[in-house]
Formats: sequence, structure tokens, C-alpha cells
Amino acid sequence: MSVNQQQESIPIEKVVIIGGGLVGGLCALLLAKAGIQPIVLDAAPELDTEILQRRDARVLALSPATISLLKQTDVWPHIQRKADYYGMQVWSRDGYGILEFGKTDHIAPRTAQDLLGSMVEPSVLGLAIQHELKTQIQHYHTQVRVQRIEPFGDYWQITLTSGQQFNTALLIGADGGNSLVRKMAGIGVDVLDYQQTAISCAIKTEQPHQQIARQVFLPTGPLAFLPMTDLTLTGLSADEPAGHWQSVVWTLPAQDAEALSQLSDADFLTAITHASGHMLGQVTAVESRAAFPLAARQAERYVLPHLALIGDAAHVVHPLAGQGVNLGCLDAALLVDNLLRDEERGLWAHWQTLNRYEVKRRSHNSLMMHSFSGLGWLQGSQLKAVQWLRSEGMHFVANNPLLLNIFTEQASGKSAIKDTRYYQF
Repeated sequence: MSVNQQQESIPIEKVVIIGGGLVGGLCALLLAKAGIQPIVLDAAPELDTEILQRRDARVLALSPATISLLKQTDVWPHIQRKADYYGMQVWSRDGYGILEFGKTDHIAPRTAQDLLGSMVEPSVLGLAIQHELKTQIQHYHTQVRVQRIEPFGDYWQITLTSGQQFNTALLIGADGGNSLVRKMAGIGVDVLDYQQTAISCAIKTEQPHQQIARQVFLPTGPLAFLPMTDLTLTGLSADEPAGHWQSVVWTLPAQDAEALSQLSDADFLTAITHASGHMLGQVTAVESRAAFPLAARQAERYVLPHLALIGDAAHVVHPLAGQGVNLGCLDAALLVDNLLRDEERGLWAHWQTLNRYEVKRRSHNSLMMHSFSGLGWLQGSQLKAVQWLRSEGMHFVANNPLLLNIFTEQASGKSAIKDTRYYQF
């Protein structure tokens, strides 16, 4: 049998998704809810409930829009621990005025409508996503490695290291910032190196977080304290006081981060307590310290004929506002919504449809990326004129409820899906 005959003997699947994390998994489940069964190829191993016995250092700040999408795909009920937050405080160490979003008064009653979002550990979220993928997706494969992808006119061929092959009328790359799909498709990437490093860890503070996220802008970069769920919710450490664990993202020049990484835990606790200005009293414990360089990435194209990139495969933004994962979930929702509009007209993955997805999402993601970069520069500048402007600007916004509401609405992600079938609030 010739090579062409072998290729033709492989059926052409409607859609194959490479990557089964939050964004790829959500995309697959949205398609499945509409009656379209994708093939999902994921390099990650299958998770088990043992991961609940330990605390991640990181959390993902899920927006109301992302939470709504996870509810619509039946993932949300399987999130076994999460830290809802109802307020956010942002201020600058060398300025005046504090930006307060949502309900920062922990004494006043809070309702579901007051929710700004929920902090969920990646492993906990991954467990819930995998549960639903195994339940809803007929062809969900873990621990598989892609060897190559190749275009053949009106379809792409995927070859695994095992030798197994798939042909598909639509290949969706959701395989992260170092996307193999993007590289093998020949799509370039623009990179902005921030020359900064983020230190992440889990810390315990003397005072409770009170379901409020906090971020202070230091001369060296932002320091964020993000609420975490207590392990008591999964039956562990029942004697711990509630609400004292936080996830930290501390952005620093690379040299400073390297020096902090060399400190003992005791010295690190002293350093972070001082840097935070004792915002929640003494920092009394630390777990899982790690450091990673910061860079923004944007794919030169999000689409090719019969191929689309979503999530980190298409863009990676600064963790400043915790929006990276939410932007990826919005990618998935907008792409699937457009695909289903095609399906209703008897089409599938039309080139104009893929282009329309790229125009909408790339422009929006570019705006977010450049906004975060500009804000990071503005907050890190040591120029007196810039410091004065920064301080006055924060004071002006803090005293303008309309602007605060606009920022809150944008961060919620609701406006991005307002014209889709997934706007359910």
C-alpha cells in the first residue's frame, strides 16, 4: 500500500485537541455538550486523589466568566477545594490611595453576586477537569506524545511516538507556552522578556486573609498575597486556624530573586514580612518555594487553515493581574461558539470563521498584554515624575466608582462572552 493510500485509509476526524489541561479540556467539554465528540491527546499523566493531600504553591485566579464556563461543562461541582474571594486591594508602597474592588469590608454580608472570583490550585482543577473528560469524552488519551503534525490539503495528520496516526479537519493546539503544535505548524512567536523573575510559594500569615486578594507595588515589582483554601476542607490539619494560608507571587529583578531564593526559610520569612509591610502581620510559615523567569509571548498567528491555537499556545501574559488562564478559557468559548455557528449552517471550521476568531481574540489579548506591560513599567519606574503621576492616578481611580466598576467588569470576563451562547449570569 502506498503512503497516500495509507493516509486515505485513516478516517478524517472532525476535531482533535492536543492538550487536555484547563483550556484544552474546557474546549473539548464545550464541544461535547453540543454533541461534537473531539479526540483529546494529552501528554500529562492521569491524576488521582492523592494530590489533595498536599498544598500547591500556586493558585489560579478564576474569573466569574471562567467559573460560569466550568459550571456549564459540569466541572465546577468536582472542584474539591477552592478559596472564593470577594474583595481586592491594590496599593503602591511609595504613593497614596488604595484601589479597592468588590467587598473589602469582611464584616458586611456577602452574596453570590459579590463574588470577584475563586482561587483554585492547578492540581485540584486538573483533577476535576480529568474527571469530566473521562466521563464525557469517548476518546480521551493521557500520557501520549506527539511526534509530528503535517498538513495535507483539507486536513492535518498527527503522528504519535507510538506510531498511531489521526487525521483531522480541525486541529486545536492547547499544549501550553512551549506548544509543539505551534512550532511544528511553523507559527512564529513574539517574545517580550521582562528581565524579571517571579517567586511563588505558599505562606501562612499571622492574620487571616478574610477572602480578600492583596497586591502591593514595590519599587522592585508587585507582591501579591492570594487567598488559599485550608487543607482542613479535605480532612487534613483540622487543628489549623482557618483562612491563614496565602499563595504568593513576588515579582523581582532576576538578581534580587536569585538572592532571595538562596535564603533559608527563616530568613525568607523575615524578608517577605518586611517587604509586605506586615500587611497581614508576621509571615510564620512557607512551603514550596520556586522561581520562574517572566516573559510575554504572542503567537504571530492564532490560526492556519484547519488549525487554531488557544490558551498559552497562543499567548502568555504577565501574572500581574492573574488573567492568563482566564484569557485562555475565553479563547475556548469564543472558538467553540464560532464553530457551532458554522455547524448550524452546515459548515465546519471554515477559514473565515477561524480568521474571525483570531481577529477577536488576538486584538483583545494584545491589549491585555500591553496593558500589563505598561502597568508593570509604570509601577516599577524610579523617576520622580512618574512616581507622582502613578500616585495621583491611583488616587483618582480610587475615588471614581465608575472607573472601578469598569475595571471590575473587564476583569470578570463577562463582556468577552456577552454575544455568545455561553453568557449565563
